[in-house]
Amino acid sequence: MPTIPKSADDIARRIARLQREVEAARRISQTLSQHIEVDELVGEALRTALEVVGAEAGSVLLADPTSKQLVFRHVIGEKAELLRGTTIPWDQGIAGAVFTSGEPQVISDVTQDRRHLARIDKSTGYTTRDMISLPLKRWEGKPIGVLEVLNKRGGRLGDDDLAILTIISAIAAAAIQQARLFEKTKLAEMVRLLGDIGHDVKNLLTPVVCGLGLLDSQIDGFFDSLPAAEVSKAQKTRELCDEVIGLLKVNARRIQDRVKEMADCVKGLSAPPQFASCEVASVVRSVLEALRLFAEEKEISLRSEGIEALPPLMADERRLYIVFYNLVNNAVSEVPSGGSVTVRGRTEPAAGIVLLSVADTGRGMPPEVRDSLFTARAISRKLGGTGLGTKIVKDVVESHGGQITVESEEGVGTTFHIRLPLHPPQAGRG
Repeated sequence: MPTIPKSADDIARRIARLQREVEAARRISQTLSQHIEVDELVGEALRTALEVVGAEAGSVLLADPTSKQLVFRHVIGEKAELLRGTTIPWDQGIAGAVFTSGEPQVISDVTQDRRHLARIDKSTGYTTRDMISLPLKRWEGKPIGVLEVLNKRGGRLGDDDLAILTIISAIAAAAIQQARLFEKTKLAEMVRLLGDIGHDVKNLLTPVVCGLGLLDSQIDGFFDSLPAAEVSKAQKTRELCDEVIGLLKVNARRIQDRVKEMADCVKGLSAPPQFASCEVASVVRSVLEALRLFAEEKEISLRSEGIEALPPLMADERRLYIVFYNLVNNAVSEVPSGGSVTVRGRTEPAAGIVLLSVADTGRGMPPEVRDSLFTARAISRKLGGTGLGTKIVKDVVESHGGQITVESEEGVGTTFHIRLPLHPPQAGRG
C-alpha cells in the first residue's frame, strides 16, 4: 500500500517526484523512439539516465548468455574508453548481484560494500563513491543486462533517483529487445535473400562454366589443326588462352564458394575446415593474380615479401583464399593511385607459428572503426557495407586456431596481422 503523505511538505515532495518521473519517461521515450540500432539505443538510454539524476558517470552492461558474462557495452565518464568492451562474470560484483537477483541496489558508499569490484576502478583510474545499479528489464521478465549510474553531483544517489531510473531502465530494456527483434527479422530476411542469390548465381554461372569447357575444347582443336610451322608461333597465344580459361573456371567456383560462405556467416553456421597440407605462397599468388587488373586500373602495386619461403601448413586452402582475397580487395579500395598493398610472411619455428600480414598505404581508419572491426558492432565505411567480410575473415582465422589483429593510422595506412599455427589442434580431429 502506498504511503499517505502526512503534511503539505510531503505532498509537495511527492508531486515534485511524480513530475520528475513523468518528465523522465517522456524524455526517454522520445529519445529512444528516434533510434533503432541497439548500440545507439544503449548509448542514448545511458546519456538520458545521467542527465536526469545529475550523475557524473555510468555504464550499461549487457548479458552474453554464451559466456555467462556481463559486457560493458556503453560507458560514459572519465576514461570511459578504457572500460568499454571489458567483461565480468555475471554473478560477480554489485552488477552481478543485481543481474542474478533482478533487484536494484542503492549504494551510498561503495567502499563499505564488499561486492564492489575495486579492480575495475583501478584499471581506469576512476574513483566510484556512490552508485545505483539496477537490472535492465521490463516490468516483468528476466534482466538482459544492468544499468549503473555513478557519483551524483552535489549529493548522493538515493531512492528518489532509483524511482526515476527504474522507469528509464524498463523503457530502455523494452526498446533494446524490440531493436534486437528487428535485427533478427532483418537477419532472417538476409538469409532468405542470400539463399535466393546463391541459387541465382549458380544458375548464371552454369552456362559460363559449360561455355568455357566448350571453348577450351574448340581452342584445343584449332591449335591441333595448325600446320607444324605455325605451332611454335602460336604457342604464346595458346598459353594465354589456357591461362584465361583456367582463371575464369577457378573464379567461377570461388564466386559460388564466396556466396555460400556469406550465407553461412549470416546464419551463424560454418562447416569445419577441411585441413590438408597447404602452400600459403600459392594461395597468395592466386589472390594477387585475381586482383591484378583491378589494382592496375587504380595504379596500385600488389606485392609479396617472404611468402615463397614459408613452409607448408595444415589449413583449408579454399578458406584461406577467402581471407586474403577479402583483405587485399578491401585494401585496394582504400589506397590512392601510386600506393601499394603488400602481403608479408615469416615463421617462428620454435613456436610453430606462421606470421602473415596485409599492409596498405591507404587512408587508414578512425579509432571507432578500427576498434569495432572484430566485434558484433563492426562498422563498414563502404556505401551499403555490412561488415560481413571482416566477420568471415575472423571466423576463418579462428577456425584455424589463429588470431587476427589490426593496426591503422589515418593518413598512413592499415596493417592486418595474422598468426596461424603450422599444425592447428583441430587438424587432428575426426
